[in-house]
Amino acid sequence: MIPKVHAGLEMEMEMAGSENGIIPVNWKKCMNVYGEKLKRFPSLVWKVGHDDPRRVIHAFKVGLSLTLVSLLYLLEPLFNGIGQSAIWAVMTVVVVLEFTAGATLCKGLNRGLGTLLAGLLAFFIEYVSNASGRVLQAVFIGASVFIVGAGATYMRFFPYVKKNYDYGVVIFLLTFNLITVSSYRVENVLKIAHDRFYTIAIGCAICLFMSLLIFPNWSGQDLHSSTAFKLEGLAKSIEACVNEYFYGEVDAYGNMKSCEDPIYKGYKAVLDSKSTDETLALHASWEPRHSRYCHKFPWQQYVKVGTVLRQFGYTVVALHGCLRTEIQAPGSVRVMFKDPCIRLASEVSKVLIELANSIRNRRHCSPEILSDHLHEALQDLNNAIKSQPRLFLGSNNSQANNMLAIAAAQAGQKTHGKTSISSVKTDSSALFEWKMKRVSSERSKETERKVLRPQLSKIAITSLEFSEALPFAAFASLLVETVAKLDLVIEEVEELGRLACFKEYRHGDEVVVRCEKPQVDVLENHLPSHGVE
Repeated sequence: MIPKVHAGLEMEMEMAGSENGIIPVNWKKCMNVYGEKLKRFPSLVWKVGHDDPRRVIHAFKVGLSLTLVSLLYLLEPLFNGIGQSAIWAVMTVVVVLEFTAGATLCKGLNRGLGTLLAGLLAFFIEYVSNASGRVLQAVFIGASVFIVGAGATYMRFFPYVKKNYDYGVVIFLLTFNLITVSSYRVENVLKIAHDRFYTIAIGCAICLFMSLLIFPNWSGQDLHSSTAFKLEGLAKSIEACVNEYFYGEVDAYGNMKSCEDPIYKGYKAVLDSKSTDETLALHASWEPRHSRYCHKFPWQQYVKVGTVLRQFGYTVVALHGCLRTEIQAPGSVRVMFKDPCIRLASEVSKVLIELANSIRNRRHCSPEILSDHLHEALQDLNNAIKSQPRLFLGSNNSQANNMLAIAAAQAGQKTHGKTSISSVKTDSSALFEWKMKRVSSERSKETERKVLRPQLSKIAITSLEFSEALPFAAFASLLVETVAKLDLVIEEVEELGRLACFKEYRHGDEVVVRCEKPQVDVLENHLPSHGVE
């Protein structure tokens, strides 16, 4: 009740203050918040351009394109030839001009092809309908609008059409209905369609010129760079995870998805890359050859590499989760296996870095990528675990062994669903008694399930002596799993090198490692258009 009284007093004071002409406290807080946002705005503007300077170039390209297309209005000779239809060119530039050349080609060709096909079909329907009377012409136009609209909309559900030509189908529907319906009331509909197609062609030409020839940004290059960056991120995550496990303080209540966590930063780009990879691969499939390394960009293989990396990333997520479990292995247990685990994680990171460098430098991987050092580190970890059998196999404590024996017996009965024939009576009375006991036990279990007793599980776990090594066993198992999944990653990267015609690896080649900041969230550069016009 006391907080409510204070709240009521505060409201009365604020109302009284507002009546006397005094600014309420909430308004002061709001002004302070907006003031802080205004102070941070210049730094935000700088950060957006500094993270990717291509954004600044793209902004200037869009401004220049709009200036060029606006000349259709500003110059008198051009306006007299085109007229009010010049607005279609301006709208085409706004909608079609995307950040990368592939996205612009995809939208521009879809828009041009949809407009052309819709115009041809509309003229054919107009030619057929003009042969009939006025009433039949209206019926024929209505029927054609229904059939074409329903058919084109149904085609949008086809996976291939939805993936590649959805925007073109929408433009086709819009243009077809505009020309067909207008032809019933407008005499010179041919001029309307001609001007619309002419201005859209001008807008698309300007967009393609800006995207392909003026500081082009390739979707294929973005996909290539992001793949190398994801490999480096996984390598950093594994090393940081193992170092934190053995050197840092393990916090069971830490925020696993904290943006400041370096481990989370490493694999976040991998887990969130599915839609990004598919979008970039789709746009890259529209791009012409822009590199001398291969005759065709293997965008499908990049998607496969991304899929394998996500599977690898799930293991890293589970490895990171071992740092946030409520039951942790004591420091005395972790210190016994520190050196082999750190060495194994280092070797796995070296392999991932080598794969990233091979993609970035467009060369095949070294034949010794899975070197003897990795196998030696794996063997050292295996020997270290075998040298401490009592940590993982239990102790001589009779109570613990009895609990384990009882649990194993109960689990065996539940698993097999029947008991041994020699352990039960064979007469009907014994069978009836056994059924009654079974029904009563099931009822008692149902009543016990309704009562939550969370402390029993913790008491049972802490009573087992070998539970101290169980958290580390899970951590070591996941670390070994990363080694097992390296083969899949190496196979897909080698296949990518074969399809992309990477140069062969030569002994003594200097590996060029670029320290420039990669483009992580490349999909953020693609600004969605919320309309078709």
